[in-house]
Amino acid sequence: MESIFNNSFATLITYVGIISIYLLFIPLILFYWMNNRWNVMGKFERLCIYGLVFLFFPGLILFAPFLNLRLRGNSKG
Repeated sequence: MESIFNNSFATLITYVGIISIYLLFIPLILFYWMNNRWNVMGKFERLCIYGLVFLFFPGLILFAPFLNLRLRGNSKG
């Protein structure tokens, strides 16, 4: 059991897992949440989302070009 914790490969896998959760998975979940709830959020929900955006900003900036928070208008143009 001790050799597992001293193994550099296990340490590397752990770091890659933590970084991928921080930079990929949680920001994608936040973007999905914001895209679906942007126009109907209450003030406390918006405050919590802003706090999470501040916390996960490095991952969110990677996906920022793909986020569209504009209102969905009718198809007539």
